[in-house]
Amino acid sequence: METNAAPEYDAPAGGPPAGAVPVPRKLSEELADLRARFAEQPVILQEVILVLRGRAYLLLLILLAMPFCTPIPLPGLSTPLGLGIALISLRLALGQRPWLPEKLLRRKLPAGFFARVFAAAAGIIRLFEKFLRPRATLLADVGLLRQVHAVMMFIAALVLLLPLPIPLTNTFPAWVILLVAGGLLERDGAAIAAGYAVFAAGSLYFLFLGGAAHQLFDAFRRLLAG
Repeated sequence: METNAAPEYDAPAGGPPAGAVPVPRKLSEELADLRARFAEQPVILQEVILVLRGRAYLLLLILLAMPFCTPIPLPGLSTPLGLGIALISLRLALGQRPWLPEKLLRRKLPAGFFARVFAAAAGIIRLFEKFLRPRATLLADVGLLRQVHAVMMFIAALVLLLPLPIPLTNTFPAWVILLVAGGLLERDGAAIAAGYAVFAAGSLYFLFLGGAAHQLFDAFRRLLAG
């Protein structure tokens, strides 16, 4: 299926001049096009992938992660969005072309979904526009490292799938995905490194929560034992 075999980069209309290397569009430009096209209408993921074309799946990772770090209610959507991130990341981690099952490709996002996402994530988009640029490109260009980055995004996606009604338990993994996927798109090693820093901070936060829960359980057990 065409939507599951998008090329790595887009070529400009008519093709680049002989010997020229096509320059990927800026992330902010890609998001602006998507916002204009799907602002107020229902849309399925397959349509989004077709519109994004060349860098569809990394951009899709960013779009699917954005709602998790904004105060947008996701009734019935958090599981399919998290699952989509996990499946795409897993394929990238295995060095394979990204792929989504037909059921997810046909999943309909409600009218106004992208309008609400972009409105709530306006600060994130502005930050990306100012922050992301090609630097320390070795971290983004080496194939094996890209697979390692995808493994980290996959782990973050699994955390998103956990039904944890605790503050920041979605925010940390969502920012890991946003920074790493954005860094890979813009060949920005600094953004990727920031994603690793957020991953480390999130791991410490979860360890703290685990320790606090263990102590609370012990205190409750002692209380019951008299």
